[in-house]
Formats: sequence, structure tokens, C-alpha cells
Amino acid sequence: MFEKFCKTLHGKKNFITVEITPPHGASIKPTIEKIKALNLHERVAGFSVTDNPLAKLKMSGVLSAIQVQEAFKKPVIATMSMRDKNKLSLQSTLLGANDFDLRAILALTGDPAKFSDQPSVKGVLERDSTLLLSIIYRLNNGFDYSNKELNPKPKPIYPFAVSNAHAKDMRRIKKGMLKKLNYGARGIVTQPVYDIENAKELIEIFEECKHESVRETAKDSVLILGQFPVVRARTANFIADKVPGITVPKNIIEEMDLAAMDGNEKEQEVGFNLSKEIFDAILKIHPKMHLMTHNRFDLCSALIGDN
Repeated sequence: MFEKFCKTLHGKKNFITVEITPPHGASIKPTIEKIKALNLHERVAGFSVTDNPLAKLKMSGVLSAIQVQEAFKKPVIATMSMRDKNKLSLQSTLLGANDFDLRAILALTGDPAKFSDQPSVKGVLERDSTLLLSIIYRLNNGFDYSNKELNPKPKPIYPFAVSNAHAKDMRRIKKGMLKKLNYGARGIVTQPVYDIENAKELIEIFEECKHESVRETAKDSVLILGQFPVVRARTANFIADKVPGITVPKNIIEEMDLAAMDGNEKEQEVGFNLSKEIFDAILKIHPKMHLMTHNRFDLCSALIGDN
């Protein structure tokens, strides 16, 4: 399963993953059924599952990922947030997941606990996501974080990391990417990209980082460009004004604002067409994409089409 996943990731064919957010409830099965109904699983390389995004309570990301992987027989990238777990918990979870063959892990620092919907919740946050990458590097060599040999040794774990898509000084983006490649990341997933020139710049920076990295695994690392289709003018404006690390071109904002004046149907039509145009254009130059839609799997299906 993972061998085919990696072959697609490193090959020339389209590699598209879709993000799943677990429910605020006790079963991921209804979500799985929605994906099956759209036959979406047949048109993607795999899925990713989030870990309490925005510090809001959701069903366990790792346990949800195991169920999704079992349901579709396709690799799932399980997000693990540093916000909620210390070294002991991280290692224990990784070893347990490994026995279920859940071996693709997205290392994330995590949104601050102050955003949580749970009263007086406190983050653990021993360090940023590079600690998790460091732990995975040791586990892949057969040792725990304290350098004690593991018996039996875990099957290979594939670590992924994240990156902003834009900064006033793009050297900050490069510094972050290089750091994560040096900690052993096999792939880096970016924040959503809304501009083809932004995509080209990220690809160029990533290639520079691969050549400069001290880690042998960096040679085979892959950049995965994030996509978050926008079908509401309010959403486009919020991302542009409030979400750091992403840039939305002025022409998209203006077109969405004008469309919103003609009603919801027109707004969604224009938003989808713009999103589809961006998606197809980026896919042509870099066929490695990650779709984030807040579980709008119908939107994912329409965007992917026959790609």
C-alpha cells in the first residue's frame, strides 16, 4: 500500500490527497459513506486526517485515520499536533499506529489552545513540529527518543511537514522548508496557493532547499501544494485579511465581491470556476496537490473531475 503511495508521490502522474476533518461526535463512518457515495476514493492517491484543528474538539485524528485507511485500502496521512502531546504520548501513539500500518504522519505544531472550545484547556507543546520529526527519525532507525533500542522495530514511517505559502520576505519560507527537510521530512504540504506565480516561486524555493539540505532523504522529498477552493466572497476576504502565510490575488477578491452582489448562486458559480481554473493551472505545472474543503467532498469531486 505505502510502496504504491510513494511511487505515485515521486512519479510524474497526478498525486492528489483530500483532507478529512473528524466529527464532533463518536463515529467517522458517516463521513466515510459520503466519500464512498461520490466514489472520491477512486480518484485520489490518499487522504489526510486532521487533529483537532483550531483546538476544537473532534474525534481522535489517529483513530479516525485508521478507520479511513481500512475502509478505502489507501494510505492516510494522520496529522499529529504538538499542542496536545508530550514526547511520551507522541512515541506511544506512533508505535501503536504503526502496528495498524498507519505510517504516514503530518507533523504539526498546532493552533494555540486559546482558540479551543473546551473550558480552560492548556496546551502541552514541548517544542514545535521538528520534535516530532526528530522522534520519527529515531524510530525509523529502531530507537526511541532516549536512544533505547525498540523490539520489534517499527515499519518505516513517512514524515510530512507543513509550510506557509507566502511571506513578505520569501527567505522565511525557505528557512522553514530547509529546517524541516533537515529534520527528515519526506514531503512538505503548503498552505493554500491562489496564484500560479506563487506556486512557481514555492517550487523553485523547494528545489533549492533539497540541494542545500544535509539530510540524504531530502533528495527524494516532494512539495505538495495546498488548495482551498473559495466559493464565498466572505471567505476569500477573510483569508486575505486574517490568515497569515497565504496571499489571495486582488483580482480574485474583486471578482468574488462582484459576484456576491448578484446572489448566492452566482457567487458560488464564480467562486467554483475561479477555483477550478487555479486548480487545473497548478496541476499542469506541479501535479502534487492537497485539497482542503472542510469536508465539502462534493466540491472536491467537482474540482478533480477526470484528472
